[in-house]
Amino acid sequence: MKPEELLKTLHTINKLKDTTRHCYTPGGRHESVAEHSWRITAMAYFIKDEFPDLDMDKVIKMCLIHDLGEVFTGDIPSFDKTKENENTEEKLLNDWVKSLPEPFSSEMASLYKEMDALETKEARLYKTLDKLEAVISHNESDLSTWIEKEYTLNVTYGEDLCADHPYLKAFREVIKKETLDKIEKGRA
Repeated sequence: MKPEELLKTLHTINKLKDTTRHCYTPGGRHESVAEHSWRITAMAYFIKDEFPDLDMDKVIKMCLIHDLGEVFTGDIPSFDKTKENENTEEKLLNDWVKSLPEPFSSEMASLYKEMDALETKEARLYKTLDKLEAVISHNESDLSTWIEKEYTLNVTYGEDLCADHPYLKAFREVIKKETLDKIEKGRA
């Protein structure tokens, strides 16, 4: 990538630092999309030894780029996102990806296609980490920032994706225990 193209790309993705998510940080401010993407990427790195049969470089790339569409649309919580929202984000992201130089344009387009299909182990792992990180973030935030539906959602979110892998299933149970403990403590 030419230096001018790299700088332009970095300016575009930098917007994720100021694009906030529904969740709050432990310090009481809205978390950014960049912070969320960074942490799921770190999660993939730290659990890579649990998945020796997967292309973990691919998983890390998926984690890194998974929310780049929110540069153009902002973050809409999964429980509020409509099909129209998804289509708009997908179109704007695809237009931007097509504007990137090769090999990045083709590689990212291929990764997004794989991520959307959720048919490979790599795509399923990235999606699992995406969901689990959201629950962990909520567990770290003050209970007063939760909306009513999160009391149920945070107990079950991502369980379906964890069911087939012993490590992920155990990790989800630890997160679930943390959620239930937080709720119990908060209601006491």
